[in-house]
Amino acid sequence: MAKNKLMKFDEMKTMERVFEPRMTEFMEGNYPLKGKWRTEVFKNDNPIVLELGCGKGEYSVGLGRKYPNQNFVGIDIKGARIWRGAKHANEENLTNVAFLRNVVDFVEHFFGENEVDEIWCTFSDPQPKKPNKRLTSREFIKRYKKILKPDGIVHLKTDNTLLYESTLEEIEEHGYEVLQNSNNIYEKDWDTFDEETQEILSIKTHYETLFANKGFKIKYVSFKVD
Repeated sequence: MAKNKLMKFDEMKTMERVFEPRMTEFMEGNYPLKGKWRTEVFKNDNPIVLELGCGKGEYSVGLGRKYPNQNFVGIDIKGARIWRGAKHANEENLTNVAFLRNVVDFVEHFFGENEVDEIWCTFSDPQPKKPNKRLTSREFIKRYKKILKPDGIVHLKTDNTLLYESTLEEIEEHGYEVLQNSNNIYEKDWDTFDEETQEILSIKTHYETLFANKGFKIKYVSFKVD
């Protein structure tokens, strides 16, 4: 197993759009790609969408297929997971999909002001004992505000009731603008979504498939934090 992981890590080093920065490269605020993802990585001026805690990158790759005129960056600390998404992106020549291996806590160190258009949190850890570590907590929203455009959007897709309800509480407390909201997207509210939204929400991560098969209801909310 360890040998297989090392092979994946070695292969990732050869992939053009996989980035594994060392802490010394970004903690002082001088990460070379900060503010330059469009010009240096994607070579275009298209919108940038992040998938935080991307795992195997199912949403980054799935959205990259659907929207060739947008750019997607999956972020996760687990190299073996990122390898799978990066492998798919390379095999399909999805030049609008990249991966960044690091903890999402440092997201504002990698992207410049107004550089990001949307953020997806897909089946992230609900952190039941550490509410400030939830990816939709006030602490993380502060980080997102540093990099999101004024009308930037945050998406949460989760099976976890605690994470979903705490997100709704944050939205209400801080007056964020809710765009779409459902506590049971497939069984109750599917027909209320337009065709494009249905297609996007049909992308399933490994964890979504796992939890849905166990009978968990899948929840979704999108909102603006301007």
